[in-house]
Amino acid sequence: MEKTSKNPLKSILTIVISLAFAGFFLWLALKGLDFKVIQQSLAKANYLWVLFAAVFGLLAYWFRAIRWNLMLEPMGHQISNSNSLWSISFGYLMNLTIPRSGELARATALYGVEKVPVDKSFGTIILERVVDLVCMLGFLGLTLLFKYEAILSFYENSGVNFNANKILLVLSILVGGTILFFVFKKRLANVPFLGKIVNFIDGIFQGLTTIFKLKQKGKFILYTLGIWISYYFAAYLVCFALPETSAFTFADGFFIIVVGTLGMIIPASGGIGAYNLAMKYGFMALFISIGKSADLGGEMGLTYSFISLSLQIVIMLVMGLISIPMLAKARNAAVSDKDIK
Repeated sequence: MEKTSKNPLKSILTIVISLAFAGFFLWLALKGLDFKVIQQSLAKANYLWVLFAAVFGLLAYWFRAIRWNLMLEPMGHQISNSNSLWSISFGYLMNLTIPRSGELARATALYGVEKVPVDKSFGTIILERVVDLVCMLGFLGLTLLFKYEAILSFYENSGVNFNANKILLVLSILVGGTILFFVFKKRLANVPFLGKIVNFIDGIFQGLTTIFKLKQKGKFILYTLGIWISYYFAAYLVCFALPETSAFTFADGFFIIVVGTLGMIIPASGGIGAYNLAMKYGFMALFISIGKSADLGGEMGLTYSFISLSLQIVIMLVMGLISIPMLAKARNAAVSDKDIK
């Protein structure tokens, strides 16, 4: 009983902290800007382009669902693409409440309809994040190639400071911890209170190694490209909704998706505030690089962020809310089939 009484308090505290992050970053984003200009820009935006962007946003969901199926296949689990899609949608919905909770919620939802062990599916989700990071680095490389001045300006305006020594220390701890785990895994598994933890971590590593056992590597690469091409157009097409940004090039699109991803990394509810602030600085950098006013860039960045982020949240809410009855239906069907057998 103690455990259940603590969990709600912890969840509420996490949500409050997340909302505080969102409020703080939103205040920073709006600070010093004339919100009336942003309201006018929102009023004259062409939202047909936003609908086109939404199509690509939904495509990314579908491609990710099929790719997840490919990742689970080497472990002997052939799941339906629909159950994969709704589990992913439910996970994204949970991220709107408690940041980073969606990964575990997604794995748990899949277990409810397909009985895939949570540790193994969770391992594939971590692997997804690694693959996404590689794709993100690819976009960063393209941005450095075509928009180096904008990247430099964004770095200077945002005040971000990367400490190479700290990054190396964290990597060393992770690598060292992984080596120690495998060396002492059998001994730790025999300890009563550590056995389940060791098995869970081992299941995660099994999920992580599925990339080396993929039966359809070509499809995996194609669906990965499909996901990130969809992300690109979901971000880039919104630019055409605003007259001030409708002349942005493909290279500008690379920069926007990199900056937007950085903004979404911060644990604020739905990326609110952090994404807006990142786009404010990002568009300021873009406008400076093409010889335009930084203030205008900031205003357009916020306008863009309100449209783009609202689109993402609406998709998450709609898909997430639909996923709840769909997963319940699939779970009931699975129970009925078991009873018949």
